[in-house]
Amino acid sequence: MIFSFDLPILSALPFPEIDPVFFGLGPLKFRWYGLMYLIGLAGAYFLIHSRAQAKQIPLRKDQLYDLIVYAALGVFIGGRLGYTLFYNAAYYIQHPLSILAVWEGGMSFHGGLIGTCLAVWLFCRKKDFAVYTIADLAAQAVPIGLGFGRIGNFINGELFGRATDVDWCMVFPRGGNVCRHPSQLYEAGLEGITLFLLLWIVGQRNTPPGTVFWGFIAGYGFFRSFVELFREPDAHLGYLLGPLTMGQLLSIPMFLLGILMIVKGYQNHSILTNQKNF
Repeated sequence: MIFSFDLPILSALPFPEIDPVFFGLGPLKFRWYGLMYLIGLAGAYFLIHSRAQAKQIPLRKDQLYDLIVYAALGVFIGGRLGYTLFYNAAYYIQHPLSILAVWEGGMSFHGGLIGTCLAVWLFCRKKDFAVYTIADLAAQAVPIGLGFGRIGNFINGELFGRATDVDWCMVFPRGGNVCRHPSQLYEAGLEGITLFLLLWIVGQRNTPPGTVFWGFIAGYGFFRSFVELFREPDAHLGYLLGPLTMGQLLSIPMFLLGILMIVKGYQNHSILTNQKNF
């Protein structure tokens, strides 16, 4: 059901309308969304440091600083390039300089993921670490940034959900006179809190190398594909393949690949264990 301001929306929760700028100093504007990125990176630093010590991985503090810098560059560069490629390629082909206009908005998680994976691979190659050793540590930390990032989307009133009549729907300023799913909060709960807890449990167990990393890939792919059922598709893209959105077309393969690689990892681990026992 689509709501309009012509009728009272009795069941809607009020959108808090928090100012996206939490602090201003002359022309400088400090935004909640940027702060969420910083909180995510800080959380990643402390979690990776703690897990590396617990697993007795010789990751020095200076190496961890480098890893965070590598990952941050991967997120921002990959996220921006991913958005231009996946979500608005036709426009940016005609206006290539606009790719640099990051202040206009436009970041893609999937692009950021690719960028971060490449950055972690380069870090491991330069610092002589096994890729899965660092990837498993980093994967446990990613849901922290995802959760806070989605809260930033909510504060900005962007990436809102589809029209609905559920009791907790909200009218977003950018979404017209329609009551919608607060899908940013769904994503914060699933991609952030739930995925973090699941990976934490997996990370406490003795699993084959890469299990946590591929668990993240599968988990994110599943949760994102699910939430896309409630999230409003990008206006300039809409539905691309039947009822599927771009987010689902990018996330469903992640889920399938993650499950496949976890199964393959356990199979290889079983073969190696049998050979040692033999």
